[in-house]
Amino acid sequence: MAHLPPVGTVETKLRGRQLLADARLSHGVGFTREERRAFGLVGLLPPAVLSLDLQAARAYRQFCAQPSDLAKNVFLALLRERIEVLYFRLLQDHLAEMLPIVYTPTVGEAIQHFSAEFRGTRGVYLSVDHPEDVEDSLRASELGPDDVDVIVATDGEAILGIGDWGVGGIAISIGKLSVYTAAGGIDPNRALPVVLDVGTNRKSLLDDPLYLGNRHPRVDAATYDAFVDSYVQAVRRLFPHALLHWEDLGAANAHRVLSRYQDQCSTFNDDVQGTGAVVLAAVLSALRAAGGRLRDQRVVIHGAGTAGIGIAEQLAAAIEEDGATDGRSAIWALSSRGLLRSSTAQLRDFQRPFARANEEVAGFARDRDGRIGLAEVVRQVRPTVLVGTSGQPRSFGEEVVRAMAAHCERPIVMPLSNPTSLSEADPGDVLAWTEGRALVATGSPFPPVTIGGETFDVAQANNALVFPGLGLGAIVARASRVTPGMLRAAAEAIAEQVDATRPGASILPPVDTLRQTSAAVAAAVARAAVKDGVARRDEGTFHDAVVEAMWQPVYRPLRPAD
Repeated sequence: MAHLPPVGTVETKLRGRQLLADARLSHGVGFTREERRAFGLVGLLPPAVLSLDLQAARAYRQFCAQPSDLAKNVFLALLRERIEVLYFRLLQDHLAEMLPIVYTPTVGEAIQHFSAEFRGTRGVYLSVDHPEDVEDSLRASELGPDDVDVIVATDGEAILGIGDWGVGGIAISIGKLSVYTAAGGIDPNRALPVVLDVGTNRKSLLDDPLYLGNRHPRVDAATYDAFVDSYVQAVRRLFPHALLHWEDLGAANAHRVLSRYQDQCSTFNDDVQGTGAVVLAAVLSALRAAGGRLRDQRVVIHGAGTAGIGIAEQLAAAIEEDGATDGRSAIWALSSRGLLRSSTAQLRDFQRPFARANEEVAGFARDRDGRIGLAEVVRQVRPTVLVGTSGQPRSFGEEVVRAMAAHCERPIVMPLSNPTSLSEADPGDVLAWTEGRALVATGSPFPPVTIGGETFDVAQANNALVFPGLGLGAIVARASRVTPGMLRAAAEAIAEQVDATRPGASILPPVDTLRQTSAAVAAAVARAAVKDGVARRDEGTFHDAVVEAMWQPVYRPLRPAD
């Protein structure tokens, strides 16, 4: 059975062990005595019948007993392969605790063990060596043109903070879709994880006899683009209503792929657009506490890669919407070669719009290699917002933070690099160096910080605040495109979920309220889709339509089919 209807009783021809083996339909020991008789399960299960509540409580105890985060990840993955509803019920009940297990950072460890500990074939594997098989591979999912709402695809090149892991990247697509379901209510039966296997440049994988992907280096740009195009065109033919989500593409490809297809179909890159939207949300929220207008902000972004430039683009657009003549002039971006300048060697195409003219920075000090470093940029620019996406731990040192705070009463400081070991600063240090004046958001979760007797909740700028609700809103509105207006609406909806003016308050909503946040984001995104003329459905406020569309992890009644 390829697709389950959204509500009501499910008919199935499966019986006995075949039914128990179907993770989408199995209730495990939750099957009632009547269902056991009707479906030939008598004698195949212990006599007790446990409710979903009891099954979830038992599964949570088993989860807590696992000896490591990786073991917890494996436990959840195996649970999903047995009983999908129970898996999502457990994840939804303990989302804040389990999000780092099924997604970042623990999924990165699971990806590194993908080939050695291969456990299942969930998802679709597309090989650049056989582009002629792309359409047949997608058809093998047995899903029809109206059966798919969202597809998450990765090429495995830029996985979290660990880089190129080839075909193992399928786990990032699977993990992302788990969050779409648990936080956004996307029906897991209408979601498809995909890996685009274009090779790998990691020598340890190429030399590993157990590696399951294509055993050659990553292909050249022309071959890559042709393969990606064959994937996109096949998806548009087979699943015309699906949102195409790109995940963890390398910096050289992410912006180019997004630019190529964003005006053709409903598509979204979380590393570029999701990160930009959650940072914009944090800035909007922080300004409610700090005062001031977006158009008056000066932003320094340390790390001009996929995420950093994605943030720069959304902040620049928002600054212009608030009345500035040129939003890009408010953004100062640094790469590993220092401040981006028109003369910077090997400047990438997506970085060029944020490169400063050489004459503009003629008075800035250079290091021995001719680079303009972070400390000098902060000293000269006097930023109000400092964002870190560099992966350079502790690069927001005391000198940098104090220099920023000397000219800004409420500096907005966001060390966003993951995992914690790569964070540009510890939030406790930032708050201490600014006497508690800083408004802080981090990429990894951090505990509350106490400074001078006051406790500060540390906001986590997690993309999960954005993409589940964005996807749900696009689905409910049947949006043909993902527009800048929809992204701005998502950011504003997130900022409205918290009161950052309260002393010590987080500037972003907590992860444990993701379900509520996603519903608010989805309604705002759907309304924006109507306003931007890309919606194929208009439900007014969309509130009721969003709530009704959110899939719930409950056992569906089964009826024997002839």
